[in-house]
Amino acid sequence: MKIEILPSLLAADFGLLAEEILRAAASGADALHLDVMDPNFVPNISFGPDVVALAARTAPGFRRCVHLMMSRPDLYLEKFADAGAQTIQVHVEADCDLHDALARIRSLGLAAAAVINPETPIEHLLPYLGEVDGVLVMTVHPGYGGQKFIAGCAAKVSWLRELRPGLDIMVDGGVNAATAALAAAAGANQFVAGSHLFASADMAAAVAELRRIALRSAPAR
Repeated sequence: MKIEILPSLLAADFGLLAEEILRAAASGADALHLDVMDPNFVPNISFGPDVVALAARTAPGFRRCVHLMMSRPDLYLEKFADAGAQTIQVHVEADCDLHDALARIRSLGLAAAAVINPETPIEHLLPYLGEVDGVLVMTVHPGYGGQKFIAGCAAKVSWLRELRPGLDIMVDGGVNAATAALAAAAGANQFVAGSHLFASADMAAAVAELRRIALRSAPAR
């Protein structure tokens, strides 16, 4: 599986947003992760389609992965597609028909992924695994950056990797050098890192370090 590193824009300096997008694009990372939150689904508010459009204008060649932490993501799929999303991730906990939402994402020509929160049993993903291009396992409770990685979530990654050897499995939350090794050993191949990367004076070096650690820690297959 290809190892991918995705800086999370949630941890960027919002006073220098275009510059931060360019810094992430120049870092050698594989894609930009954009966390969209509504206060009904998580205890925070982030940004909407305009920031996705800004990323598309600022760094058009830098892939955009949009994570919708929303109660009703199905109401906004076309808006985010029009803004420039290339992957849209929706939660199994959302208050919508996830089968329909995933099908609509793909019908828009985008990659579709399902997301699962730490407290949700992993079996809740089973009905959707044939309809997704990837899965995001949240390794913190969604809503705020800078949280600590929940080590028990690695078991979900292992379960998924054993069940679907070829599936892209992403982790998001508390990812740093130590936790990337843990997640990679469990079978994750995509790593979202916010505070760890944007707080680094040399993001390119931090991205390269995470990639080396993930490659070294990944189980032989």
